[in-house]
Amino acid sequence: MKLLHLDSSVLGPHSVSRQVSAAIVDRLRKTHPGLEVSYRDLTTAPLAHLSGSHLAASQGATPEASVQADIAAGQQMLDEFLAADIVVLGAPMYNFTIPSQLKAWIDRILVAGKTFKYSASGVEGIAGNKRVIVAISRGGFYGPGTPAAVGEHLETYLRWVFGFIGIANPEFISADGIQVGPEHREKAVAGALQAAGNLSAA
Repeated sequence: MKLLHLDSSVLGPHSVSRQVSAAIVDRLRKTHPGLEVSYRDLTTAPLAHLSGSHLAASQGATPEASVQADIAAGQQMLDEFLAADIVVLGAPMYNFTIPSQLKAWIDRILVAGKTFKYSASGVEGIAGNKRVIVAISRGGFYGPGTPAAVGEHLETYLRWVFGFIGIANPEFISADGIQVGPEHREKAVAGALQAAGNLSAA
């Protein structure tokens, strides 16, 4: 069984989402003996944002020299994702949504014919044979019923993205209110780490 572990926080060792995603992977290593884990930090070697050259190449044009390496890297990201049985993703909220580095990765895995397809009845996700677990961290409180819920474009966006490619029930472990104050941060991190430690094997 293969697990793909991705982090997207720019805060390095100070990141809450990284801490929680690592705890999730540790838990799954214990519940799945022999688990093959690969790790990718999306901030240390970030993908380029999509350009006209990228889109032209995806339509069959010969890639321009300036994007050839990035196109090859994007293909590697897609292959890693397709090969994984479990995906663990660390995703902090930046300005109400995902980091741009994570968006660049998503742009490489949402590929018609690979993770979804069009048909007469609409779009069909074809990458649903995976377990996806997302560790999210948010500075404030954005849950349902909170005044800021309308500004939540992290969890809601990722649920839609993964659902679009056939992963109907991604799992989320959240650390909320980490910027409210030290006490809130400590409580949020402790709760998220406990949830990670209690994850089921399947």
